[in-house]
Order: sequence, then C-alpha cells, then structure tokens
Amino acid sequence: MKAGKIVGVKQVQKSTWLKSLCVVLFLSGLSACGSDKPDTELTGWQKEVGQLRIGASQGEDSGMTLARWTTYQEYLNRITGLKVEVFQAPDYNGIIQAMASGQLELAQMGNTAYANAREQMGDKVTPFLASRTAEGFSGYYSALIVRADSPYRTLEDLRGKSLGYVDFNSTSGYLFPRWSLRQQGVDPDTFFSKTAMSGGHTQSVLALANGQFDAVFMFASGGTPETGFTSGSLYTLARRGAVKVSDYRIVWTAGPMPNSPFVIRTDRPQAFLDVTRGAMAALPYESPQLMVELNLLEGSDFQPVTPADYQAGVDMRRAEIAERRAAPAQKPSTGSAKP
Repeated sequence: MKAGKIVGVKQVQKSTWLKSLCVVLFLSGLSACGSDKPDTELTGWQKEVGQLRIGASQGEDSGMTLARWTTYQEYLNRITGLKVEVFQAPDYNGIIQAMASGQLELAQMGNTAYANAREQMGDKVTPFLASRTAEGFSGYYSALIVRADSPYRTLEDLRGKSLGYVDFNSTSGYLFPRWSLRQQGVDPDTFFSKTAMSGGHTQSVLALANGQFDAVFMFASGGTPETGFTSGSLYTLARRGAVKVSDYRIVWTAGPMPNSPFVIRTDRPQAFLDVTRGAMAALPYESPQLMVELNLLEGSDFQPVTPADYQAGVDMRRAEIAERRAAPAQKPSTGSAKP
C-alpha cells in the first residue's frame, strides 16, 4: 500500500512538473532541446542572464563533486540554452561568498551553509528543491562513528577523546550534532579533549581510518537509526571499495534534518528562475538515467521546499554563534587532533 501510494504521488508530480516546464518553456520562447547560439545571438532573458554559474564544494564529496555537477551542467545547458559553468570552491564558505557576491546563480548546500547565505543575502537567495528517496525519506542524520576495533560503544565512552568535525558550515558534521548534544546536557567544547576540522565528509571517514581521531561526525541517509543507513559518506566510500562499512560503528545519531537544498539567486529574471526550477524538478522524469549518474538512490526525485523548511537551521546557527562569542577560548581548533 505504501509503495503504491508513493508511485501514485510521483506520477502526479511527474505530470505536474513536466506540464509546468512545457508551459514555462513556451512562455519564455525557449526550446526544450536547448540552444547552441553564441552569446551575441541570445535574446530576452537569456541575453540578460548570459550564463548559468553553478557552485560546487570540493570538501563535500571529494573527487565525485565535479563529475556530478558536470551531469547537471550538461542537462541545464540543454534545457536553458545558456552556457553553464561549474565553479569549485575548497569549502562551503567559498560557495557562500561567491553566491553572496553575485558570482553564482545556483548551488546545492547544507542547512547550515544556507543559513549562513540567508543571513548575508536575505531574500536574494532561496531554497527551492531537495531530494527524496523512493521510500519517502527527505532528511538525513548526523552519525558519530568510531572504528569497529575500538573499545568505544556509547557517547559516554568518548568523553575526553579526540573528535573530527567536518566544517564550520557543515550541518551534519558540525552545527546540528553540537546543538543536539547541548539539548542532552553535553557541552561539546569540554566533553571531547581535542577537536579539529577535516575539511569534508570523505576526509573525516578517511582520517578516522588513519587514526587521526577517535571519532568523527558524518552524514548518513537512506534510512533511520533503527533500520540502518544505505547512503552517506561512509557508504559512498564503501561502494568505491575505499573502506568497509563493517570496519566502523555508529555510537550516536542526531536528526533527521531536511535534505540539503538547491538554492538560487532570486534577483535574476523571473523567466530564468521559472525555467531553472522547472528543469531541475523535471530531471528525474525527463532524464531518469541522469539520476544514476548523480549517484542518487534508485527511485529518488526532488520535492519543492521553502525558506520555512530551513528556519530551524538559521536559528541553530544563531545560537551556535552566540555560544562561540560567549566563550571564544573554547572554539574548536583547526589543526590535527593527533600527530
């Protein structure tokens, strides 16, 4: 019954999104097959925008980031008729600053990164889509993991041990677990002996494997703590043969949080916004084979989101900043926790 319901919903969404996209393309005078016109031949909103610039963070998914965004790049070029460029930044903050300074039109970023961008840009940036699995999961978790051959089995076992965060602008790798620990009466700045930033989810798992930390926070999705997870940094590395899932153990989780949104600058022509939003929403149905190339789970699609869906992240970030300002000497270090 549940599966049938999901399929039915998706069929309605597919029809709705494709019809909407066709209408938008018709009204904007844009062919769905894209355009190979040089910039000098673009007209209307296409000429005004000129190109579509996408931001990708290298720290999030390591070498897979560029390959995934190249798929989006080719698809959006075909639909919008614009030259589409992908710009990589070493971390989340690079994407946020590029978006805030008007150098990007589109990006996908975590809850915390969006909260940061929202605080800087206000209504000039908005989330519009987030992924959802065939089972209806539209959120993810922060998982605290240790090596399976370690003696650590609970959060309490890690008191006085070293911890690896991902990035100050990471939701599952920094902001949300710190907020959740405080809700449980645990001060993350004093509970662990040493902390450091790894620079990315993949880097965190590999640093744990190499003994740089006793535990790390990582992104986990495609399930729940009760059912187990099928997606996330550890599982992506395992599929590549870099690690074995059985070599690690989850000792604590926080979540779920809403999936990382696609965000877009709102101070661009309305026709551009409509076409881009419609193209992204229609991708799972218009080009389902691309979803495989994007490393998304089979049956996944995109669902509409609004700023209200991510307000909790904005509030958590404000609370975290207030905590750090109140105790500046206790901020996590940026060096390695172990030699």
